[in-house]
Amino acid sequence: MRRFGVPALTGTLDGVPAQRPAPARPGRVRDLRGSRAAGPRRLGFAAGDIVVVSGLPGGGKSTLIKRAAGGGAIDSQDTRERWERRTRGVLPYALYRPVVRAAHYWGLWRVVRSGASVVVHDCGSQTWVRRLLAGAARRRGRALHLLLLDATAGEALAGQAERGRRVSAYAFARHRAAAARLIRAAEAGRPPAGCASVTLLDRPSAAAVTRITFH
Repeated sequence: MRRFGVPALTGTLDGVPAQRPAPARPGRVRDLRGSRAAGPRRLGFAAGDIVVVSGLPGGGKSTLIKRAAGGGAIDSQDTRERWERRTRGVLPYALYRPVVRAAHYWGLWRVVRSGASVVVHDCGSQTWVRRLLAGAARRRGRALHLLLLDATAGEALAGQAERGRRVSAYAFARHRAAAARLIRAAEAGRPPAGCASVTLLDRPSAAAVTRITFH
């Protein structure tokens, strides 16, 4: 039986390679917040695992995914942008939001069914998505991991302003409540159900990550 553990973390500090940590028990939480100087440059996972990146809108999820995961990612933001180009900005997003969500989840399901390693963008408020992904990983003998970005409300709002796209105050409040629950549980050593590991990142430590790999 395969033993699940935390991702393999590697990095450098003053040019000296960081030591690879020993395998950890299932359900391990690793807190990398405040560790920019010594933080890992690479997050490594086993081939076939599923990695969910969660946090506040504007908190840096898509930036991290695009920089570190490359083509091996499913990001709802990419799906939205494709449909925005199709509509040429004429239609308000609220009108075609259901189509975007359906397209996103269909694409995600196809990749998950293939058994490929994948990094998934997740807002954190849809617990049923993590449950489905955890079940899919478990059925194929693989693991689900959570990368949780702990951004302040101010940082997230600034990120929304920078990208030119804000969420409503109501939706943002829901996201904040969901993210706070996940962070509190992780800080108490309780990963969400089905997650083999949780890695807590703040914006500086997330910015230090250059690659998310599967091997």
